[in-house]
Amino acid sequence: MRYMIVIEKSESGYGAHVPDLPGCIVVGESKEEVLQLAKEAVEFHIESLREAGEEIPPPSSESEFVDVDAA
Repeated sequence: MRYMIVIEKSESGYGAHVPDLPGCIVVGESKEEVLQLAKEAVEFHIESLREAGEEIPPPSSESEFVDVDAA
């Protein structure tokens, strides 16, 4: 499965969340660290859902960029 993660930069590092898996969030000092932690968090989240006998939400989120005139 391929889940989209949203990465946000802050003053102290990076954070990420997975829109299709509510509550699946991570923070780290670098983008690379957050990407690795997010992969691990998604795997753990899915494993926890399986163990609880809950349905695993399929990946459905998408992302796009829009260009705007900021002038």
